[in-house]
Formats: sequence, structure tokens, C-alpha cells
Amino acid sequence: MEQWDKNGQLKHLLTVDGFTQSSLNALLTQVDRFIDEQHRLRHTEDLKDKTVVNVFFEASTRTRTTFEIAAKRLSADVISVNVATAATAKGESLRDTILNLQAMQADLFVCRHSDSGAAHFIAKQVKPGVAVINAGDGCHAHPTQALLDLYTIKRLKKTFENLTVTIIGDILHSRVARSEIAALKIMGVKQIRIVAPKTLLPPMIEGNGVHCYTKIEEGIQDADVIIMLRLQKERMEEGLLPSLREYHRSYGLTAARVALAKKDVIVMHPGPMDRGVEIDSVVADGPHSVILQQVHFGIAVRMAVMAELIARNRS
Repeated sequence: MEQWDKNGQLKHLLTVDGFTQSSLNALLTQVDRFIDEQHRLRHTEDLKDKTVVNVFFEASTRTRTTFEIAAKRLSADVISVNVATAATAKGESLRDTILNLQAMQADLFVCRHSDSGAAHFIAKQVKPGVAVINAGDGCHAHPTQALLDLYTIKRLKKTFENLTVTIIGDILHSRVARSEIAALKIMGVKQIRIVAPKTLLPPMIEGNGVHCYTKIEEGIQDADVIIMLRLQKERMEEGLLPSLREYHRSYGLTAARVALAKKDVIVMHPGPMDRGVEIDSVVADGPHSVILQQVHFGIAVRMAVMAELIARNRS
């Protein structure tokens, strides 16, 4: 896999596949270096004189912005490509776009693309010493989201092995869900539950530590962590859902449903939230919600990932 060098060292971050519990823990431990005792983000020179290029071929605000802030906190020069005017919009191939940006002395690419596998393709094109981070590719993977969620759980729950984690929503189209499930398995979570209507469950997903539910109340019962997902309406075919109102009635996270979980349950969401569809405002803004903490920790996680890749590619 393009992600690892011949010595098994990380040179790109394309997926959580291939990590061990030890290597994931080591990366999560590195995140602490970028947050001070008051939980404020540090400013370091890990990427001084390095250039980070954000290439987002798919719309994003939160992920792109947090990567920009993270890179600047590491003292990098940051360039964000405007996809609306990018050369690919004029017919240039993805490969030529990347090679041209690389010729401008890019050291690290942060890439988001609507096609699954695009990040792996880009990683094959760059020269040795240039790193690639997958910021989401189609329905395939979103590794830094999984890492920041792991870090949030670790900070708030201290351990993984005794937890029941419930993921609710559009599992079928979610790259976040795929990366979350893989990462939670690696960390040895006791039970991973997924909740969705049958039309939004991938085939053959149940088993190997994953339990499927079509009734939200059953999936939430005694959960330690609830991760909500939005409906990926831009990827859906017609007929998968009767209506948004019906979806909320059957699968929306309400205060009454949260009460079925553990008393100290935490509620997470990768964003953007569709209030009144998958989650009620009283829950999103309530005492169990750690959604804004996820965003804050996410910057430090992305700092740690970029610093790690640049350090590895220097050696």
C-alpha cells in the first residue's frame, strides 16, 4: 500500500487500515504535544519552511479550515486551491494538476475528492518526500475524522476496551463510518453498534464485532458513545427514504432517546449537522454533546498527523 514505506513507516495518511493498536496509540499520544494545560492549541515550528497545499475537489468548510489552521499553527506556508477555477475544471487531468502543484515545491498535499480511491491515486503520483493526507475520498475513507474522534473518546472516556459505541445514520454512503468502524476495532472497543434503516446499511457489514440495528432505541440502550451521521443526500438514489420527516421520527436523536444510554454518554457528530433531521437542537447543544470539542481537538490531531508525516519524510 502507498501509505507505508518498505520499513513499515508511515509516509502518507490515506486510511486507518494497516495501523495497529500500538501505532494508533502512539499517534494519539503525539496529539498532546499540541495542546497546553488549558486545552489551548500551541504554536510550533514543525513545518517551518514547508508548504502545505489543500486541494479540495469536493465542498468542505470545517475540514478544510481546520487543516489550514493546523498547518499555520505548525508555521507552514499554506495554499488552498480554488476548485471552481482549478485547472481540472478546465479539462486538465488530476495527475497533471498534482504534478504542477508539486513543481511549485509542495511538501504536503491535503486532498478531498468525490471519487473513492482518489487519494491513493494522488499518493502514487507524488515524488519521494512529499506526503499526502486523505481528507475524504468518495464513500471510502476519512482517516483524520476517525483519529480525532478516537482522541475525543480517549480524552473523555480514558479507555476503549469496555465501551459500547453506537453509530447512527447513513452508514451506506459514509466514509466517516467506514473509518470509524475500522479504528474502533483496532482500539479494541467492546461493542460497535450501527443503526440505520435497511436501505442505508451496507451489505455484509454485520459480524466481526459489529452489531446492526434497525430500531434506534435498541441500538442506543446503555451506549457509552453515540456518533450521529448526516444523510449523504448528494450520494443517494431516490427511494432510499420515504421522507426526512419520517427519518427523523424513526432515527432522529432526541433527548428521550439519549436517556436510554448510559448516564455519562457522550454525543458526537462529524458535521455538518442537519438539525431536526438526524439530531435535535436540544441534544446538539445539550450537556452530553461534545461536538464542539471534536472540532477543537481535530485541529490538534491534524497538527500531529502533519508533523509526523513531515518528520518521517525528512528521515
